[in-house]
Amino acid sequence: MRLNYGLRRLSGDTFGGVTTAATVLPMALAYGVATGMGAIAGMYGAIVVGFCTAVFGGTPARISYTAAAMAVAMMVVLNEHADSVSEALTIVALAGLIQVALGVLRIGRFITYTPYSMIAGFTSGIGVIIIIIQTLPFLGAGPGSGGLFGIFRAWPDAVVGANLHAVAIGAASVAICVLWPRQLGRFVPGPLPALVVGTLLATFWLQEAPVIGALPQGLPSLHVPEVSAGLLLTAVQPALTLALIGSVNSLVASLVADSLTRTRHKSNQELVGQGIGNVAAGLLGALPGAGATSGTTVNIRAGGNSPVSGVICAGALFALVLGLGRIAEPIPLAALSGVLIKAGWDIIDWRLIKRVRHVRRDYLLVMLLTLLLTVFVDLITAIVLGLIVAAFARARESERRELGSVISVPLLDSEFFPDSPADADNGDRFQARVGLVDLRGQFSFASASQLAWLVGADIEQHEVVIFDFSNTTDMDDSAALVMERLIDAAMGTNTECIVLNLSGPVADNLRSLNVFRRVPEARFVDDLDAARKLAGDLLNPDSR
Repeated sequence: MRLNYGLRRLSGDTFGGVTTAATVLPMALAYGVATGMGAIAGMYGAIVVGFCTAVFGGTPARISYTAAAMAVAMMVVLNEHADSVSEALTIVALAGLIQVALGVLRIGRFITYTPYSMIAGFTSGIGVIIIIIQTLPFLGAGPGSGGLFGIFRAWPDAVVGANLHAVAIGAASVAICVLWPRQLGRFVPGPLPALVVGTLLATFWLQEAPVIGALPQGLPSLHVPEVSAGLLLTAVQPALTLALIGSVNSLVASLVADSLTRTRHKSNQELVGQGIGNVAAGLLGALPGAGATSGTTVNIRAGGNSPVSGVICAGALFALVLGLGRIAEPIPLAALSGVLIKAGWDIIDWRLIKRVRHVRRDYLLVMLLTLLLTVFVDLITAIVLGLIVAAFARARESERRELGSVISVPLLDSEFFPDSPADADNGDRFQARVGLVDLRGQFSFASASQLAWLVGADIEQHEVVIFDFSNTTDMDDSAALVMERLIDAAMGTNTECIVLNLSGPVADNLRSLNVFRRVPEARFVDDLDAARKLAGDLLNPDSR
């Protein structure tokens, strides 16, 4: 903590931390119930992860708790390890260790290179999943089994046998969250009065709605991880999924905090702090967490400006947990489902969806594919295939941009050799024995194959070709080896090659790969006049 920390900053952190705790409380309860681990697991997740990331993280005023994406990912883990909660918690701890490793290896900033179209599709898919899952408790039905398709199959019976008391409470909860004034939301977030009103309705009038019920009391118990070769082999994939989702969420929240506080976070330290928090969550039977944009925004706008605000938020939640059983037991599940339905709706990236007609088709495909895979397949498949398709889309964009800067033109003898005799072209005014290939900008694997096709056909039409590197800024190994193929193709058709103004890093790369091994050193020139004289000598060897 900096030495200039004073009473004014403490008061801001205190108000920010307490206000944020009011925001986190209903979400932590709701996500804990939604995952099946219980409301207390959600609360301990918010406390443990929030405290550890505040103390060890790299973003001063950022708030962490169980984010939506982490909750959905945890549902998948619990579904695959339904017979052993300890195995699921081992995966949580392993995910935390992976995050620590990402931070220690200093690759945190690279995670933010994830394409926005993929993030939009993924987060929107998470929002859709949350809404679908919460339809059953909203109707007063029990939790569905068999994933989303199991929930779809349960819908007809749930609608026919809907608990009208639960539906009324759920509708009231959604309405309060939607209609709650934004000005009041800075001090009392909408989900909190939604839970209070829902609980009052269930207590005095709509008493047939299912409620949370009895909760464990006291401190969490220690869960020793199960370490076996078989479990570790199956745990790596879901742990990596949790780690990547949590890392992306946290770093995005850190960027939001930077924009609001005019500071700059430390991404690698942030991942270490998040990892420590998730390791602790796995050991204490809590839900994993990540940096949350909404909680961070509330904290900063309420006055939080240092890690102390995150510690105070965790402390306030812990104080509630010590007596939470009596407070939380009468909360109706439908009120929690209403809060989460509104949260799921807000998670969907409506900002991009409203502009869908103007989004380029490549990136629209990435978003839709990621969204559909997230909802109907699984999270890891959505992430992997989303990244692959996004890479293809990026490669196509790079190909268009790189090839658009290539100029391959014939040079008319009458223009290129103005001092040659009038009858040198045998009466053909349009003879162009020399071709110019001007390689402008940078070239990579994205454009390599098309570069060979685009330029290769032109080379065959000339007796001499000039490769102009005057405006070439970069050429990776793939493009360099394509240059070698072009030169070999030219040599194969008896086309002479001249290399113009090859210098700098481009020259170093091409020469290190021995691309010009078949081009004599005398064919390298520094300006167009020298290239013109050399081309004339090659075309008319007897005139030398």
